[in-house]
Amino acid sequence: MQLQLLPYLRCPLTKNKLQLQIIEETSKQFGNEDVIVVSTGFLVSDKLYYPIIDGIPRLIVEAIVDYEYFFKQYLPNYIEIKNVILSEYAEVIKLVLKKNQHSKKSFTQEWGVFNYDTDGVWDCNKKDLLNRFLTEIDATEKTIQHKVIFDAGCGNGLLDNLIANAGATVIAMDFSESIIRAYTKNNNKNAWFIQGDIQYPPIAFGSVDILQCSGVAHHTNNTELTFTILNQTIKNGGLASYWLYHKRKNFVHNFILWLRNIFTPLPLKIQYYFCLFFLMPPTFLAKKIKGKKTNVNEIQVNLLDGLTPEFRWVHTTSEVMAWYSKNNFSNSKVTTTDLFGFNIIATKN
Repeated sequence: MQLQLLPYLRCPLTKNKLQLQIIEETSKQFGNEDVIVVSTGFLVSDKLYYPIIDGIPRLIVEAIVDYEYFFKQYLPNYIEIKNVILSEYAEVIKLVLKKNQHSKKSFTQEWGVFNYDTDGVWDCNKKDLLNRFLTEIDATEKTIQHKVIFDAGCGNGLLDNLIANAGATVIAMDFSESIIRAYTKNNNKNAWFIQGDIQYPPIAFGSVDILQCSGVAHHTNNTELTFTILNQTIKNGGLASYWLYHKRKNFVHNFILWLRNIFTPLPLKIQYYFCLFFLMPPTFLAKKIKGKKTNVNEIQVNLLDGLTPEFRWVHTTSEVMAWYSKNNFSNSKVTTTDLFGFNIIATKN
């Protein structure tokens, strides 16, 4: 974690500022530059503690439970602190543990398949991935320079590295363990990675210029609730951008929805191998026949993304425009529409 990130961070529960307690600093290489980062430490707000592990702030509500091994090693009075936190915040911690359990594991598995050296993302190479992002937010490389962009649900983090290379500062957040590989593979000092929950974003209200939430909000238990919460992080005059699934009326889509009813309750390993051995071959063959350049890893990521998340909602553009209006946004605009979904932006008043 770089010190420049600290002013943007807040406790996900109380929204209070966080105090940094450094245990260890190390040097991390970004391109040809070595930068001092906090590799191990705590972020503290009153009685609430969040660990910094391997350079990544772990700002999830359930951190006191998920990272017990770390707290036991570095916090002498951990049991006492844990009991106080679990007593005061029992209901919300119980809620998030239940709500997030499946999704953290499914997205960790999904992005664990991704190969940074050979794979594209959603059928895009690196250049196309950046261009698609710029099209979605209706911007250019020049207009995003010096902007602070919050990528809520960054997945493999490849896009965030590209955005930082274009001159922006990016706060890239995911709540699965994919954030570890994303941080490790990043080579730009202006891309900052944190672990967090998009329904409890650990980002200061009114602090970012652009919020991008691409293909993530519809995988939560309530898309509109997630939308309303996330938008609080944007400055007045800033931009919100969401990519969401839309409704489709065809056999393949209906078959996927039917399959999900059977599929999602299964153990993740069974889901993984079912996709690999039963759905991969016909999907790979169909793409080959259509002349699409893709590989096994990319197809597997797409299959896991469509079938393994616990939640998968679909929405209409008019529905999302109404959400924007209720949240005091203006100039809502659909910027892209494709086979599976659409991207829609608006300006915060």
